[in-house]
Amino acid sequence: MLKLIKNDTWLKPYSEAIEGRYKYTLEKEAALTNNGSISLSDFASGYMYFGLHKTKSSWVLREWAPNATAIYMVGTFNGWQKQDDFKLQRKDNGEWELELPLDKVQHEDLFKLIVCWDSGEGERIPAWANRVVQDNHTKIFSAQVWSPKTPYKFKQKTFKPDTSPLLIYECHIGMSSEEEKVGTYDEFRRNILPRIKEDGYNTIQIMAIQEHPYYGSFGYHVSSFFAASSRFGTPDELKHLIDDAHALGIAVIMDLVHSHAVKNEVEGLGRFDGSYDQYFYADYRREHPAWDSLCFNYGKNEVVHFLLSNCKFWLEEYKFDGFRFDGVTSMLYYSHGLEESFSGYADYYNGHQDGDAICYLTLANKLIHEVNPKAITIAEEVSGMPGLAAKNKDGGYGFDYRMAMNIPDYWIKIIKERRDEDWHPTGIFWELTNRREDEKTISYAESHDQALVGDKTIIFRLIDADMYWYMSKLKESSFITDRGIALHKMIRLATASTINGGYLNFMGNEFGHPEWVDFPREGNGWSYKYAHRQWSLADNYDLRYHYLGDFDKAMLELIKSVKQFEKSEILRLWDKDDDQVLAYQRKDLIFVYNFNPSQSFTDYGFLAPTGKYEVVLDTDNRDFGGNGLTDASIPHYTVADALYQKDGKGWLKLYIPARTAFVLRKVD
Repeated sequence: MLKLIKNDTWLKPYSEAIEGRYKYTLEKEAALTNNGSISLSDFASGYMYFGLHKTKSSWVLREWAPNATAIYMVGTFNGWQKQDDFKLQRKDNGEWELELPLDKVQHEDLFKLIVCWDSGEGERIPAWANRVVQDNHTKIFSAQVWSPKTPYKFKQKTFKPDTSPLLIYECHIGMSSEEEKVGTYDEFRRNILPRIKEDGYNTIQIMAIQEHPYYGSFGYHVSSFFAASSRFGTPDELKHLIDDAHALGIAVIMDLVHSHAVKNEVEGLGRFDGSYDQYFYADYRREHPAWDSLCFNYGKNEVVHFLLSNCKFWLEEYKFDGFRFDGVTSMLYYSHGLEESFSGYADYYNGHQDGDAICYLTLANKLIHEVNPKAITIAEEVSGMPGLAAKNKDGGYGFDYRMAMNIPDYWIKIIKERRDEDWHPTGIFWELTNRREDEKTISYAESHDQALVGDKTIIFRLIDADMYWYMSKLKESSFITDRGIALHKMIRLATASTINGGYLNFMGNEFGHPEWVDFPREGNGWSYKYAHRQWSLADNYDLRYHYLGDFDKAMLELIKSVKQFEKSEILRLWDKDDDQVLAYQRKDLIFVYNFNPSQSFTDYGFLAPTGKYEVVLDTDNRDFGGNGLTDASIPHYTVADALYQKDGKGWLKLYIPARTAFVLRKVD
């Protein structure tokens, strides 16, 4: 019996389905690797064969297009005209190949393919293109030859990610500039990486790396899977960014979109060789009903080869340290998870799951960790599919972590729907700690998703219009602003301190970046007003934003000060909804919260391990924009009680101001 089932007796009724998926993956891997005669990594080396490559004696271009009848390479080197000298030759298994003398193609030349089929022809960007650029005037995309005389060479050779715990700074290169424009890899490397290091994060998760025709898609409608978006700079500049991040001790993972692809045919894979079923389904499953995109056919070995090679490419070519797989729920279910309740285990094993997609995800994780055993894989998945972040050998799908997507939804829900008096500690604690014991999660209060157009950041939802008038320290604050700042810190502390794997924050939210995220589009007059980051707000000490950023930094420092904090047991010491007070312990730290909006408590007691405690973090500290109602220099001692003395416990009696939280460390 697989360990996944042994660890969870509720899964035993579904053991046949779980074991069937496991067996199917083994059979698929055997077929792809010729029963193990080659490794999975060897199989996933398509990017070394397909695409345009420069050898010592020639250029070689290869593509897979089984439905094509002829293919021509056209570009700046031949006036964009079909010529026999640039005609690809058909090989076996739908492959096409062209070999050219070295002087026929130069670095930075633009090119495309003209693909012909029985009923027509069309311009196409090579599916395996590793550099795609857009003309500033015509807005037309073309592949570009990228073969600099002195390619970038990585200086950091033996980097290993720090995952204890994983502290992720989710970011978008384009919107990282203070100016209302598209930011660059180089600007991010020089200006933002030092901020991230200073703030205490050890990992960055970069969004929108794979080339996408529409900037406003946030990178989710990918057209060229092997090309780093040229909006932000060159491949060498991205490599320099990653190299410098590693030098700072920061791991770099990318948001990988294998859940769907853009529908575009000229820029994307929509009908690359004129057929509908080359990479995607040709029937009703072809188009995603909610995303206006195309769905990969994970049952085709050629598609699996393409996607697995894509994983290996980013690891090997750019030295990324792993991936956050986007839209995993959409991949797992024929329904894409739409209008599904997922109310019980039966919903995960009712035959509505895509076994081919599950197999692909499992193989992808096996491959990634074969290429780099230290690589990090994270699943963005909302249904709660068991085993997603369990080991392959145990019957799981092999992700290292899964996103705890319930947590940000919960915070938004109670902010929107409940009075402050109805914030119940029992519910908060349950939501933050409700997860499978055998799977690590990434907890977060908000990511980019919570702030996309139509929604708001947590701080803006709490403070709203008062942010425009009362964030200056040169004038009196408002009640709404004080409340928002206080809850912002408490929400983040509760979320970060209950992790069992990692913590994530979206760029700028650590200091309460105002408003929302909205990319240039027709509906907003192609404005960059909400697609940049106002770092100056945090740098201006006449404003209150820095309080939140300073607290975030102190919070991460505290978490990192405890060895293997994320693996430590969380012991609930006290919760009482009537008082709105919560306390829990992790190793020598005790976290105390009073969510009550109006009532402070004096000599509030609960049982804790006997000893002396000191305050090591306080949301109400004046340095963090609080009122300074408690004196952190005063130690706290447990009061002995004969009933509990044999258990090594005593009463810890504290003054807990309204709407505050603090952390105590046992020092004796």
